[in-house]
Amino acid sequence: MDQVITCLVVDDEPFARDLMENYIARVPYLQPVAFCENAFDAINELQRQSVDLLFSDIQMPNINGIEMIRSLSNPPFVIFTTASKEHAIAGFELDAVDYLVKPISFERFLKAVNKARNNISQRLQQSSVTEPVKPKPTPSNHLFVKDNNKLTKVLFDDIYYVEGMKDYIKIVCKDKSIITYMRMKVMEDVLPPDQFMRIHKSYIIRLQAIKSIMGNTVEVINGQTVIISKASRQDLKRLLGIANYNDDDE
Repeated sequence: MDQVITCLVVDDEPFARDLMENYIARVPYLQPVAFCENAFDAINELQRQSVDLLFSDIQMPNINGIEMIRSLSNPPFVIFTTASKEHAIAGFELDAVDYLVKPISFERFLKAVNKARNNISQRLQQSSVTEPVKPKPTPSNHLFVKDNNKLTKVLFDDIYYVEGMKDYIKIVCKDKSIITYMRMKVMEDVLPPDQFMRIHKSYIIRLQAIKSIMGNTVEVINGQTVIISKASRQDLKRLLGIANYNDDDE
């Protein structure tokens, strides 16, 4: 029986994602785990689960495929898919398995997948010799976000709170604030739930950054205040271990 290869597709074009889904379904040993429309969603999935092979478009809004791969500390094998050849050199500098130019035929897709399959098998054979016991991955303590024209590393411990602003978010940290294009739901999924809580549709707060709670507001240790919804107050109370906090008294 063929070894299963888990794979993830990221492409901002729905037609391209559908085509890749169709191609993947025709290869018995490929197992898709997610089809993402942008780099942020893909990074989120890669942080949540292990993936053997990544099919990545290059020309995507906000963060392109090259920038996304460079931001990953331990990227999977990558096959780039793009409508242009101009980024081919940069792609191969990142040790990409292959570089597929759209429109992609199934024959060309299968050739790239077989190449990736061989690379994955070789890595597994080497690991079985040099690493008999594979250590558990270290939990991430940071994320990368687009900050102007660069990807900036943000430590979870430096975040005070996150504010949603339509299609953008503002990440308020100890020494600066970053405004970046991202949905609040994506940010909520990336942040560790034992350290952060979404207390309002527009706010996510780091629990250790809370100074006080009064009524429908939370005071942050930097002196600013954010809104908390009534539905979230009891959950926040439980997370903070507050036994004598009574909403009826407010």
